[in-house]
Amino acid sequence: MKFFKYQGTGNDFLVVDARQGRPAGLDQAAVRRICDRHFGVGGDGILLVEKGNAAPWFMRVLNSDGSEAEMCGNGIRCVAKFIAEHLGHDGDVIDIETPGGVRTCRLFRDADGMVATVTVSMGSPKTDRTRIPMAGEGPSRDVVAHVGDRRFVGSGVNMGNPHFVIFDYLEGREADTFGSALSSDPLFPLGANVEFVERIGGNHLRLTVYERGCGLTLACGTGASATVVAAVNAGLVNAGVPVRVDLPGGPLEITVSPDMSAVVMNGPATEVFDGEIDIAAI
Repeated sequence: MKFFKYQGTGNDFLVVDARQGRPAGLDQAAVRRICDRHFGVGGDGILLVEKGNAAPWFMRVLNSDGSEAEMCGNGIRCVAKFIAEHLGHDGDVIDIETPGGVRTCRLFRDADGMVATVTVSMGSPKTDRTRIPMAGEGPSRDVVAHVGDRRFVGSGVNMGNPHFVIFDYLEGREADTFGSALSSDPLFPLGANVEFVERIGGNHLRLTVYERGCGLTLACGTGASATVVAAVNAGLVNAGVPVRVDLPGGPLEITVSPDMSAVVMNGPATEVFDGEIDIAAI
């Protein structure tokens, strides 16, 4: 299987041209082995670039545990760069279909003509419990969840995938332990990504993300987007202007429209190396 290794603010992926079909043998077990950082190539997931129906391209996200995700904000920037530089796409606008909907990507190039950053229209956030989905009734804001004796208050947001945003900053082992428990809590029938957030000041946030299917990651584009949506709803940051979100892998810029109809993310995408792997051998 030919692959291209990319990273977006430290969130790293193997991008594969799958327009002729999914590579033979690439089942859940194979994905886990390939993404293993000691015995495989290593990565937060594998991104398959397939032919789309609602758009020319389709991105399938295979998490490092072999499960599939509906959407990946950092991943789609990497896929957009891959399509532009390896699959012959002309122009600086690319529509990419995902299970979470079609996303429009705008490319920004450096002096050598290579894609340096990508702006992604992330779609409209969903905060209704049934559309997140989140169990129970009532508002999706200020929802209480418990892990043992620890009490967390968070807000549910769907950005093509489900998120639980908590304005209580944790990192390291604490974020891993509590993020894992909250991600699989019965509150979320399909699981959820969990964000632990701190307001630095003004329109500036930082967060740690426990990503469903991956664990702690250096960055999460949908998580940053969901966080800014929750922060706007809580009156912590302003709508209609860029908000800086610092993640362990670097900053992203998120803008939420005042009417909550759209979220736009801007961030880098970098090709690291390419290679080929024998799926059967690994």
